Amino acid sequence: MSPHGRPLPGEPDEPAATSRPAAERPGALPMVDLAVDLSAHEMLRRAHVLDALGPDWDPLAALRGEEAAYELLYSGLSAEQQRVYDELVSAGVLPRRGGGDAAA
Repeated sequence: MSPHGRPLPGEPDEPAATSRPAAERPGALPMVDLAVDLSAHEMLRRAHVLDALGPDWDPLAALRGEEAAYELLYSGLSAEQQRVYDELVSAGVLPRRGGGDAAA
């Protein structure tokens, strides 16, 4: 069916015929299951990521640095910001972090 509601050449004139699922249409080809195994590609991608990070990458140090950044991000909030933060934590949008003050 064209965008203007008129049937395209070769289409049936009745709209009910085009609203049926493709497998039920006359002359429709049978459905085929398609499975693609991307595990080899995923292993190659991971190898490239680790290669790019280099041998000196320390995942624990990276995690500690990320946690410290979050502590600073959510420290020193105004009363209104703290209220919004508390609402987001209670709604499960944000995890509870620290006591609200940056470590000295």
